[in-house]
Amino acid sequence: MEKIKSFTVDHTKLLPGVYLSREDAAGGQPVTTYDIRLTRPNFEPVMGTGEIHTIEHIGATYLRNRADVKDRVIYWGPMGCRTGFYLILAGAPALPEVERLMRDLFAFTAAFEGAIPGATPVECGNYSDMDLPAAKARAAKYGAILEAEKAAEKEALNKEVGQLSNSNEYHPIQDDLKEEQQIEEMKINPQVGP
Repeated sequence: MEKIKSFTVDHTKLLPGVYLSREDAAGGQPVTTYDIRLTRPNFEPVMGTGEIHTIEHIGATYLRNRADVKDRVIYWGPMGCRTGFYLILAGAPALPEVERLMRDLFAFTAAFEGAIPGATPVECGNYSDMDLPAAKARAAKYGAILEAEKAAEKEALNKEVGQLSNSNEYHPIQDDLKEEQQIEEMKINPQVGP
């Protein structure tokens, strides 16, 4: 048998993050699989079944209720190795869009309160294997990793742009962020102007 693509990835070099796993087609339309890696394989402990099961339920519910992606979600589920999840979407969304989606999903999970969606004997085949406190802690940890990656990318881009412009006064990413913050403040308080 041929070795499948995911077994050709060197798991000793994988770090937590969001990765493009594979691009396929179904019925002539693109279908894209993303590797949502929460733990470093073969280095740190894998997630417990209760926490990964809880993240699966909250994540699936979140994704299938979010207006901008619910019609593109084909699958959200845990990896058998318990180091992350696979997200399969119709189409070919760019990686930054999926990273932003994962930051939102894990922030939602970290702040989740109440009954875990689908955690009853009628709705789930193993409803009692849930661990909301562990899921929230894992989501907060992973969310912090994704936020740190985002900040590092912006810093690197600012350095690159600064080197290209040869000026310390030119910071388009920072300027764009300030403008976005002003717009958000205007939404919250219409009396605030730029």
